[in-house]
Amino acid sequence: MDLLSDELKSYLESSSDPESDLLKQIDRETHLKVSMPRMLSGHYQGRVLSMLSKIICPQRILEVGTFTGYATLCLAEGLSTDGILYTIDINAELEDMVRASFDKSEMGAKIKYHIGDAIEIIPKLDELFDLIFIDADKKNNETYYKLSIDKLRCGGLIIVDNVLWSGKVIAEKKTDSSTILISNFNDMVSSDQRVEKLILPVRDGLFIIRKK
Repeated sequence: MDLLSDELKSYLESSSDPESDLLKQIDRETHLKVSMPRMLSGHYQGRVLSMLSKIICPQRILEVGTFTGYATLCLAEGLSTDGILYTIDINAELEDMVRASFDKSEMGAKIKYHIGDAIEIIPKLDELFDLIFIDADKKNNETYYKLSIDKLRCGGLIIVDNVLWSGKVIAEKKTDSSTILISNFNDMVSSDQRVEKLILPVRDGLFIIRKK
């Protein structure tokens, strides 16, 4: 399901701030060299993430799911002067490509890139986060959420990607396991009284969750 027409997508992008040359390079390289390039956040969603980060001006960001680093750099744009962004990904095959991109960025020194299982790494991070972005394997959304919410300051945000799952979450009969897991996760967040929440129909759906 395409939530927006190609024409409207183009309009949204043209009305937003442009991508940096580095972000354009990451987008191009991802589509040329990496399987499933659709996982990349892209121009419009990247500007949404950047804007939310700049509004918060976080000192600490946690990203679960680095992929090729596009969203990482967008989120890092809002970091405070002494800010640090921790990003975790299990795919070691992309490490050289991602580190090369981070090294080209003026925010690169503020990014701590971890390769490994986020379920093992998150509990070891002795930080209180202002912003958390979850965009990894969808079957573990609930686990990542539960591991990270106690590490989020009051008033901080958790953002979860792909929560509309191409519109499959509204199907009367949900037959595939991914759709069921995402739908169950959405229901869990919706009933969590510790947070305020809304879903933005940005790309494949961004769940914006604010800790009370």
